[in-house]
Amino acid sequence: MLQQAFNGLVGGAFYALLALGLSVIFGMLHVVNFAHGAFYMLGAFGSYVLLDSFGVSFWLALPLVPVVLGVVGIVLERLFIRRLAPLDPLYNFLFTFGLALILQDLVKRQYGVQSQPYPRPSALGGSLDLGLFTYPTYQVFVLVVSVLVCGGVWVVLTRTRVGMIVRASTERPELTRALGIDVARWVTPVFGFGVALAGLAGVLAAPMRAVNPLMGADLIITVFAVVVIGGLGSVFGSVAAGFTVGVVSALGYYYVPSLSQTLVFILMAIVLLWRPAGLFGREEATI
Repeated sequence: MLQQAFNGLVGGAFYALLALGLSVIFGMLHVVNFAHGAFYMLGAFGSYVLLDSFGVSFWLALPLVPVVLGVVGIVLERLFIRRLAPLDPLYNFLFTFGLALILQDLVKRQYGVQSQPYPRPSALGGSLDLGLFTYPTYQVFVLVVSVLVCGGVWVVLTRTRVGMIVRASTERPELTRALGIDVARWVTPVFGFGVALAGLAGVLAAPMRAVNPLMGADLIITVFAVVVIGGLGSVFGSVAAGFTVGVVSALGYYYVPSLSQTLVFILMAIVLLWRPAGLFGREEATI
C-alpha cells in the first residue's frame, strides 16, 4: 500500500506542475487555458526531437524546452490572448481549445499517432532503497523536482517583491495601476511562465510515459478537476490537490480498479458540495 501511495505521489507530481501553471495563468489573467495539455505534449515531443534529430541530452532539454515554450506562450499572449481579454472569457477559452486541436494535429501529421520512445538518462537508472521498498531512481527524481519547483513558486509569490506585485495585480488591478505599476507589463511573463511549467512537466514525462500527440488531451481534463478541487487561482490549493488526486487515483486503481477513472471526479463532486470555491479557493483564490 505504501509503494502504491508513493506511485500516486509521483503521478501527482505531474498533476501539481500542470495545475500550478493553470492556476498562475487563471489567477493573473482569468483565462482558462485549454491548450495547457498541448503545451505539456509539446514539452515531451520537444525533448524527443532534440534527442532524435540533434543529439541533445535530457539534461540540456530539461531547461531548454520549457524556456522555448515559455517564449512561445509570451508571443501567443501578446498576439492573441491580450486582444481577446476585454471580451467575454468564452472567447479565450474557445481560442485555447482550438489552439490545442491545431497543435495536436500538426504533431500527428509529422509523427503519426504512434508513441515515440525516449530513454531515461543513464545517471538516473536503477533503483533507490527507500527503506520499506526500492523505487526507480528516475521517478524519485521527478518527485523531487516537482516539489522543489512548486515550493520555489510559492516562495516567490509570497516572499518577494515580484510575487507581491503579481498578487496585487491579481487582487486589485485598478488600485495597483493607481500606485504607478504597469499591470499589463506583468501579464505577459506570467502567461509565459505558466506555459513553461507545462513544458517542464512534459520533459519530465518523456522518459516515463508514451510520447504521443494525445498525451496532453488524455491528461488535461483530470488537471482541470485538480484545479477545481484546490480552488481556482490558488497556488497552494492546486499543488496540494495535485498530489492528493495522484495518491487517491493510485490507491483507487489498486483497490477498486473499476472506479479508478472516475474517482477524481467523485472527489471533485464531494469537495464542491462541501466547499463550492474549492478546498483553498476562498482564502487564496488570487494567490
